[in-house]
Amino acid sequence: MLCRRVKKHWILIVPYDHVSTPDGEMEVFVAEPDSPATRAVIVIQEAFGITELIENVTQRAAAAGYFSVSPALFHRDGAPVFAYDNFEPVMKMIGTLHAEGLRQDIEATIAFLEVRGFSRSQIGMTGFCMGGSVTFYAATLGCLGAAASIYGGGLASGRFGFPPLIELAPVLDAPWIGFFGDLDGGIPVADVEQLRVVAASSPVPTSIYRYPDAQHGFHCDARPAVFDPAAASDAWDKTLRWFETYLG
Repeated sequence: MLCRRVKKHWILIVPYDHVSTPDGEMEVFVAEPDSPATRAVIVIQEAFGITELIENVTQRAAAAGYFSVSPALFHRDGAPVFAYDNFEPVMKMIGTLHAEGLRQDIEATIAFLEVRGFSRSQIGMTGFCMGGSVTFYAATLGCLGAAASIYGGGLASGRFGFPPLIELAPVLDAPWIGFFGDLDGGIPVADVEQLRVVAASSPVPTSIYRYPDAQHGFHCDARPAVFDPAAASDAWDKTLRWFETYLG
């Protein structure tokens, strides 16, 4: 176990713990505040794996007072991490993911947190890129207290065997907030606005924020070509406020 100071807060880091899934052990990166947490956050990886960005976001959530974990969704293939400019193996790895396996991984991570004393109403989830899509799906499963997706795709055409997010939106059962860049070449603004309308028909609070000058990946400071510090900071601040408002 390591101790690290993050923005004036000391956090405890367990580089990797393990949870059991039907397909074997899954690594989870764990960070927790130095005082007992009453709520938890799951950080879902981007398409490149449990990158330094994902570890940092998990630590930042811990610094905000949450027991925070990030499950390695590529665990069935050794949990690889890919460089941001190495797209061919990334696309192959994403192609191995499927809805049932992802559901099992979500449930295993929730169980890991329940053993540590967190009820489902006290557990939030956020995710980036493919993790944003997985987070949206998880917000329909009755296992979360709140959810935040950051440039998660698959709005009009499903991913991983999920229905399109626009079709899933009416059955959201956890308060959900989404963040999108208008310059995202893979997520048209028209789809984002359709998602906004349909999500509003769900029985839970929903909200969407768009950033006019932001591209896909705007939260990732390891990708200077697309990183947008203002959008990234605003999305993270709003995510934390969402969890503060809606987690039990």
